[in-house]
Amino acid sequence: MWYTYLIIAVLLLAAELIYFRIADKCNIIDKPNERSSHSTIVLRGGGVIFSLSMVVWAILMMVQGKAIAQYLPFLCGLVLICGISFWDDVKSLPDSLRMAVQIISILLLFWSMGLYTAADSWLWTAVIVFVALFFCVGATNFINFMDGINGITAAYSFAMLLPILLLNRGLSFIEESYLIVAILGIAVFSIFNFRPKGKAKCFAGDVGSIGIAFIILFALGRLMLATRDVTYIVFFLVYGIDGTLTIIHRIMLHENLGQAHRKHAYQLMANELKMSHVVVSLLYMGMQLVISLGFIYLCPNTILAHWIYLIVAALVLVAAYVLFMKKYYHLHEEYLRGLKVNG
Repeated sequence: MWYTYLIIAVLLLAAELIYFRIADKCNIIDKPNERSSHSTIVLRGGGVIFSLSMVVWAILMMVQGKAIAQYLPFLCGLVLICGISFWDDVKSLPDSLRMAVQIISILLLFWSMGLYTAADSWLWTAVIVFVALFFCVGATNFINFMDGINGITAAYSFAMLLPILLLNRGLSFIEESYLIVAILGIAVFSIFNFRPKGKAKCFAGDVGSIGIAFIILFALGRLMLATRDVTYIVFFLVYGIDGTLTIIHRIMLHENLGQAHRKHAYQLMANELKMSHVVVSLLYMGMQLVISLGFIYLCPNTILAHWIYLIVAALVLVAAYVLFMKKYYHLHEEYLRGLKVNG
């Protein structure tokens, strides 16, 4: 089977290179501004390879004679959400339109996931769907917001998919090839993006960050339904804490949440502390892997133990975030004052 994956990797690499030529010719680029963590013009939308990897995976399933009917709503949702995200990469769209498409796509994802039959009563099903929709919309946009430096989307996506792959070996809640092909897509993208500042060939764009979020959430949702255990959100904990606390911080500062900013912890590391993009990305990947692998291999496999582990890990991350901001946020304030003086 390894040679099949090798062929897929080569096909994905070829597809990425073809996209670069199209993006270059069509001027699909990301120009830096005062809120950016990059200083050169870079091709945008290289993360289209994530959704293309799922198309290749679907073809592989059909070639192998495996049924894909249950995955069709997911694939339709993926095409829909990636299509609107790519359009937004090329030409900015209204937030209301993007949100509406995200909700429709996630509801299609729930169909493939089997969420609509997860509870015995329609009332409980409605509650579960509402909570899951809130989480998935939030998580999708968190992953998009966190895509601000070279390598972080690829590194963190790998950190989420690897533990899911390890668990799937024993639980078999999703086709293993789905996870492997998704990781191959990340690996191909990393060739061109997992580089120091100023060296990236492309950025993921909304089509990439939202696309990989959709792919990961489908696998994570299948895991939660198979185990009836929502504490597996621990696989998303580092991004979740950074994103949530940054939003709270910005609300306290009375900022417009729709406006671009550089207040995430990883942004302070990359910009104010001048840490390498690669180092920061590896740090976030490493933190999430340590938490996730500890959850799998060190935490007793009981609901109570899982909840205790999740809460303690979350509290540790919250404390680390607050201490980091107390020590270094003044550097960002100095940067903002400099912008006002120069402006």
